[in-house]
Amino acid sequence: MKKVYLKKGRKKSVLLRHPWIFSGAIEKTDRSITAGEIVEIYDHRGNFLAKGYINPKSQITIRILSWNKEEDVTDIRFISERLKSAIDMRLNYFDQSVTNAFRLVNSEADFLPGLIIDKYNDTIVLQILTLGMEQFRDKITEFLLEYLSPKCIYERSDTIVRKKEGLSLKKGLIYGKLQKPVRIIENGLEFLVDVQDGQKTGFYLDQRDNRKELLLFCKDKKVLNCFSYTGAFSVYAIKGGAKLTVNIEFSRSAIELAKKNMEINHIKKETQEFIEGNAFELLRNMKKKGKKFDLIIMDPPKFAHTQGKLENALRGYKDINLQAMQLLNPGGILFTFSCSGAISLELFSKTITWAAMDANKNVQVIKRLAQPMDHPHLTSFLESEYLKGLICKIT
Repeated sequence: MKKVYLKKGRKKSVLLRHPWIFSGAIEKTDRSITAGEIVEIYDHRGNFLAKGYINPKSQITIRILSWNKEEDVTDIRFISERLKSAIDMRLNYFDQSVTNAFRLVNSEADFLPGLIIDKYNDTIVLQILTLGMEQFRDKITEFLLEYLSPKCIYERSDTIVRKKEGLSLKKGLIYGKLQKPVRIIENGLEFLVDVQDGQKTGFYLDQRDNRKELLLFCKDKKVLNCFSYTGAFSVYAIKGGAKLTVNIEFSRSAIELAKKNMEINHIKKETQEFIEGNAFELLRNMKKKGKKFDLIIMDPPKFAHTQGKLENALRGYKDINLQAMQLLNPGGILFTFSCSGAISLELFSKTITWAAMDANKNVQVIKRLAQPMDHPHLTSFLESEYLKGLICKIT
């Protein structure tokens, strides 16, 4: 196995079991290393540190698979054992008569960097983000067919991250026949999922527990759901007793699916309102018109994909939360989220504080929210704890 040597003083993160090695940390490599090849990593003195796959085209040049020199990470049984471990944890946790849609593999947090696998009822969605994992694609598919016997496996490797790996975008049917849309159960409620063209792999599975939390706060409330996508938060709001949900969403196809999700959960049309457009602009227009709400859900897309975009992202989070605070009735509730891994909970909380100062409001945090157990994070890899949320009372 070919070797990579790190610069002096650059081994600490590897010893702390952070799974990424950036190009700037590498001193030298053996000649003729092929992109995607598994290599051994050593410090500048020649001490073994870890094994991982390398891609010189990517800024994240090495993604670590193992810190054990004796472990044969080139053996497909190595991948299979990790797949089985990750999948079994979920299958043992979920009662699929109540919830049959959840994440089976969560990339680095399940020690399989670059691999996402989501389960939507009998449909499996596969997402491969890196060149190193792409080489295991067929073996992963074979394992899923044998171990889970799904009716369908669909690939959604169409995220822009692949281009940074020198990979083309890929989307399509791998096995079986795709149901359009896929029908799932989450906490006893039903939802339709657009696996083929929907955001992420079709549905925001990571908000499952937080949607359930919403049930406690909605009785007799007028609710505004910003960035509502296919309306999952709004379905929960109505089931929690809300008298009206106003949904803001940019995508017309998402709004149409949201209406169907309301219908299959037997929600009356008079409790729903849908507004197509830009949330930033619409919030300002609502403020000018004197609109008020009792509860606002603020679940925007990722604003900060990298540290370089952090400043702009913080301005965006501050702006939309400031607008939300000004639209709430006294004592109103704000469910606010960030899914940007580059933004810590501490920094997100500070952003809410800055928004409150400009809005001349007091913010009382009732509860902190996070990603569910099928989206685990590593203590050694802070980026994997990407979803953070706050339930706030605004006065």
